[in-house]
Amino acid sequence: MTDPITDETDAFAALRDQFAGLTALLLEDEPALSEHVASRLTRAGFARVDRVESGEAAIEAVADTPYDVLILDRLTAGLDGLETLKRIRAGSGPSADSPALMLTALGAERQKVEGLLGGADDYLAKPVGDEELLARIAAQLRRSGRRSKANGGDVTNGPFTLSPGARTLQIRAADGSQRAIDLSPLEFAIVCELMTARGQPVTKTMLWDKCWVEWNFLPDNFVNIIDARISALRRRLKDQCPEVPEAMHPLIVSARSQSLVFRDLDGVG
Repeated sequence: MTDPITDETDAFAALRDQFAGLTALLLEDEPALSEHVASRLTRAGFARVDRVESGEAAIEAVADTPYDVLILDRLTAGLDGLETLKRIRAGSGPSADSPALMLTALGAERQKVEGLLGGADDYLAKPVGDEELLARIAAQLRRSGRRSKANGGDVTNGPFTLSPGARTLQIRAADGSQRAIDLSPLEFAIVCELMTARGQPVTKTMLWDKCWVEWNFLPDNFVNIIDARISALRRRLKDQCPEVPEAMHPLIVSARSQSLVFRDLDGVG
């Protein structure tokens, strides 16, 4: 894990509003790591983090408790995390459909596929930084909320209207007309991930997983590849969006070292 999160001025501070009042179940049998993860979630806004060390205890906990997110180690004594999750998903308890993240040392592609097919919504290989963990939990909560609302409509941000279904990004001109922004498929995928996050941070690892789908592995230089693409995308957006004040560029900004955010433009344009 990384050092404690101390910067309250960046986009991660906004996660407190999303996490406020939420509960998590953490299945982790390594005491130091369990304590670390629980403390980070609590500091990030979670109201309660229930910690268990075995799959059997996790199943008992979810029997009558609705958790907003499940975080499960895969290698645990007795019932392992993957089998635990399968049983939770197969049941009818209040946490059967809760977002679930596998947090495990088993990070091979085959093991990741097994976890996702076994009911996990995300699969993180240890060690994972606090920034990555919190951003991925936030992403799963957003997706869970969109599924529950059955709302796959447009996303508005200031003068921009993003239509994921139509795969278009439009900007409102001064005369009120709408003009399409010319983006490549990869550029649109990046903008879509960042804008649908609604001001919350998206880590570069998450962005790679969602947008560079033709790659089946994470190359050592993936951050350089993303940074080069983001730099070009910032210039492209600036060139095509004269309606946006100069002070609001770049539209895509960094949130700490490994995350990105699309600016909140409400009230602009």
